[in-house]
Amino acid sequence: MQADEIKKIEELAQTDSQVKELYEKHLELKKVIQKLEERPFHTPAEEVELKTLKKEKLEVKTNLLSLLESKTK
Repeated sequence: MQADEIKKIEELAQTDSQVKELYEKHLELKKVIQKLEERPFHTPAEEVELKTLKKEKLEVKTNLLSLLESKTK
């Protein structure tokens, strides 16, 4: 996400529980993914988990940006 989008999301999250929930979920997934990616080696199960988490994060981001667009029109 771009800095201006993040700023708008953070502002909306203060008053909109749905935006807040999605944004917190996005940040949580980002941390988990970063932690997994820091490992030098991944088991096949970890590779699958990493791909699944990245897909979920992308879905949350898409939903969040869509919600942002609808709220700022």
